[in-house]
Amino acid sequence: MRRIADICAVALLLASGSAFADGSFSGRDRFDLDRPEIREFVENIATSQKMEPLDVYRLLAKAEPQPKIIELISKPAEKVSPWYEYRARFMTEQRIAEGTQFMLEHRARLEKAHKETGVAPEYVVAIIGVETFYGRITGKFRVLDALTTLSFDYPPRATFFRDELAQFIALSREEKVDPLTAMGSYAGAMGASQFMPSSYRRYAVDGSDDKQRDLFADWDDIIASVANYFKAHGWVADGPVLADAVLQPDAPVVADPGNLALNETVAGLKAKGVDFDPESQGDDTPVLLVPAETQLGPGYRVGFKNFEVITRYNRSVRYAMAVHDLAQTIAGRIAVADAEAAKREKTTQLASRPVNDETEAR
Repeated sequence: MRRIADICAVALLLASGSAFADGSFSGRDRFDLDRPEIREFVENIATSQKMEPLDVYRLLAKAEPQPKIIELISKPAEKVSPWYEYRARFMTEQRIAEGTQFMLEHRARLEKAHKETGVAPEYVVAIIGVETFYGRITGKFRVLDALTTLSFDYPPRATFFRDELAQFIALSREEKVDPLTAMGSYAGAMGASQFMPSSYRRYAVDGSDDKQRDLFADWDDIIASVANYFKAHGWVADGPVLADAVLQPDAPVVADPGNLALNETVAGLKAKGVDFDPESQGDDTPVLLVPAETQLGPGYRVGFKNFEVITRYNRSVRYAMAVHDLAQTIAGRIAVADAEAAKREKTTQLASRPVNDETEAR
């Protein structure tokens, strides 16, 4: 009887419109809260998170179905671009230049995260650059709408998204995340770092020490959280990421673009005719062979543990290579900028140095 009463109470709220005074809900489309799977979800959340069922119903009553999200997630995979075309999408002058400026502006935060986690600053910058263009493009869907739509209108991954919806509800109660206004991707990823709710709860860090983990607007938290994500997945401080490789003719090895596992060793690949610089790594160091097509034909790279860590952010070797190349290019720009700044500083110091008569006589 209580469940029926809860649904009736929500229905009255919907009818009166009082639940939507904040203006974040259009009221045009709603989920049928009497659907068995929604009732079951509400009961589970109410029990596991010690909430009143009516509070869960009230929240879900403000979610709007988004057919566009189903269209986006159901879209057939586009033709897989060769590596050199994929790379070009991310290695633009604008993304590199803005990444360099971002790294200079947030250098203190990045160095703090580096000291605490061992994660190289340029890789934190590159992740944010690839994911959201340094925080500018963070998604146009309400997270509540996205996760509710995928939870109840997308059967192929309903279990995964219902768990993320549950995580989002918990997150909204733990942190100052307004469930009615939080925006993200069509899959429910949030903030400049594009964390899913479960990753937000598990890996987000309070980098600014203000008792809140804000991945939407606090750069101390965002930078610290990306670095913490890498550290939690096994980032090796000062370790290699990628090495260019050349295969000898008829080398008995295949570079599988779908393989993300460190299924070879340095010695094993070399024995199969793969030439690359292992960067002082031992023969038993785990690695994987990565296809990296060029305009002139096949190309290859060898990924180390830190490369595998990057794929935890997005399960794609092309994505991880793009992050690596962007990181290395930005780091190179920073090195040049630092050298020029040091040269200017030295020139300024020499120009301001007092000159005595004896020096002038010489």
